[in-house]
Amino acid sequence: MTKTILKVESSAATTGSVSRQLCEELVAKIAGEGDTVITRDLNGPVSFIDQNWIGAAYTPEGQRNDVQKDGLALSDTLIAEVQAADVLVIGAPMYNFSVPAVLKAWIDQIVRVGVTFRYTEDGPEGLLKGKKAYIVAATGGVPVGSPADFATPFLKQILNFVGITEVEIVSAEGVAVDRDAAIAKGQAAVAELVEAVAA
Repeated sequence: MTKTILKVESSAATTGSVSRQLCEELVAKIAGEGDTVITRDLNGPVSFIDQNWIGAAYTPEGQRNDVQKDGLALSDTLIAEVQAADVLVIGAPMYNFSVPAVLKAWIDQIVRVGVTFRYTEDGPEGLLKGKKAYIVAATGGVPVGSPADFATPFLKQILNFVGITEVEIVSAEGVAVDRDAAIAKGQAAVAELVEAVAA
């Protein structure tokens, strides 16, 4: 069965980026014949949400005016990409202990009430179920999963919130300390994940 893979790139570095390199290698290994790969490079950049966006998001679709529809146009496009994907590969270099601003902007655009999650009597429910996500985390020196890592727990929380609970992390730690060793560690993690899927 063919699948659609959405690759989300957030590194400000368009050349020499470890997260971009590992995302590309991971996608190459998990993509099969006939699969579709969609790339969303957030260096676009992605606009931040504003008052018009918030008002539009909480206005029933049939009651939105043209300004509100325009304000949600990018959000609609980004959400459609996620909805169409079976697998997400998210490149997440760590900037100042967290995610790049463009990745946070993307998150704010796709986490939308009534579309990717809804409120119920039992609490919020994610509406993007049945998908798998890989977070490709590259850090200068902070160990992934350490108390100073505010990036990967945040991304896992967001993905879980919208219904994507199958999340794997590929970490390339210590790029600023030993770049080659960090890349090798990330490549080993990619190989291990691919072998696990194949098994």
